[in-house]
Parts: sequence; C-alpha cells; structure tokens
Amino acid sequence: MTPERNAFGQPIGRALDGWTERRLPPGTPMVGRYCSIEKLDAERHAADLYAAYSEAPDGRDWTYMFVGPFSSLSQYVDYLRKETVKLDPLHHAIVDSRSGKPVGTAALMRIDAVNGVIEIGHLVYSPRLKRTRAGTEAMYLFMRRAFDELGYRRYEWKCDSLNGPSRRAAERYGFRFEGRRHDTGDKLGFLKATVEFALKRSDLGGDLRKWLKEQKFC
Repeated sequence: MTPERNAFGQPIGRALDGWTERRLPPGTPMVGRYCSIEKLDAERHAADLYAAYSEAPDGRDWTYMFVGPFSSLSQYVDYLRKETVKLDPLHHAIVDSRSGKPVGTAALMRIDAVNGVIEIGHLVYSPRLKRTRAGTEAMYLFMRRAFDELGYRRYEWKCDSLNGPSRRAAERYGFRFEGRRHDTGDKLGFLKATVEFALKRSDLGGDLRKWLKEQKFC
C-alpha cells in the first residue's frame, strides 16, 4: 500500500479514517466453553492458584517471570493483594469450567487506549492448565475481548528470548515475530534480550479464528 504524503512530500503512513480512542478493558468475566476468565481477586483465588502451581515438580515455570516462585501461600497472597489494585497490568484468573477452580493467570497490560494497542502478559499456567483446551481457549477469549469487544488494532506478546515455550506459544497462536530488544536485564541480574510478537486485528480472521475456536485445541 502506497503511504500518504504530507505537504513536504514526505511519506507519513496510512490514514486512520474514523479512528477514536478505545475503552479500557472492563474487567468483567469472559465465558467460554472450557474456561472462564475473571478479574483476579486475592481473597477468592489465591489459595486455589497456589495449590495448582504447587503441583509443578519444580520452580522452572517462574524462571522468566519477574516474580516467584513463592515459598508460602501467605507470600503469594501478599503479592496478589498488591497487584490486584492496579488497573495496568489488569490481572485475571483463568477458571476451569469443569472444576470451577482457578488454574492459571494472565494480564492485559501496557494498555494504550488512545492508539488501540494492548499486550497480554504475566502468563503463568499451572500443570492443570498446560496443554489443555481451556488453556488455548483462554488466549482466544483475551484476543476476542481486545479485537471484537473493544476494537483495539494491535495485540502484543513479549518474552525473554531464551524462553522457548513462550516463543513457541506465540507462534502457535499466530503472532508475528517483530524483533528483539537487547540487554534488558532480569530479576536474577543477567543481561537478556526481549523478543516481541504482535497480532493485528485483521490477523484474527477466518483461518486463525477457526483454529483457535474449534479445530486445534490441544
């Protein structure tokens, strides 16, 4: 597509005709077939989440996070109480429809309502959620909120460049690799690189929507 030009003949990109600032994510429940997503609440969700995370054989799920693993329930509750008062990141619990218990968390973050850009992050899946239909459906529900309900244009995913499972998940969900930022640092004091992926609203179209919603829940 040929970019538009300003009065000086410089290319300035494509006009966003009719674009208006979008709403902030409401934090209301998102209900699917295999899971529902609720605004995270320390008092209601912490104990079940801590029990689900404690089923992991070791702490490797927290290696690339800026927090955790947590050595006690009280420590986890304290962390959640501090995080759940924030509007950005807006933390959510992923609740398994069969058991009715929360089995993972994720957050909508770096919310830029003016430009219609939002990121999914703080993803921690317990062993009960990994490699399940509920885990895949949760990502679809977040995408549907961002694109269909709120009308955002761009949906981002960032992770440590060495976090192979996160990179493979982004690719599996159809995100496009856009580059890396070097020497960003981490909680352990090591230099690292952050890789960035994104979906555009048009990417969540026929084939990807069908794949996420019906055919390839794993």
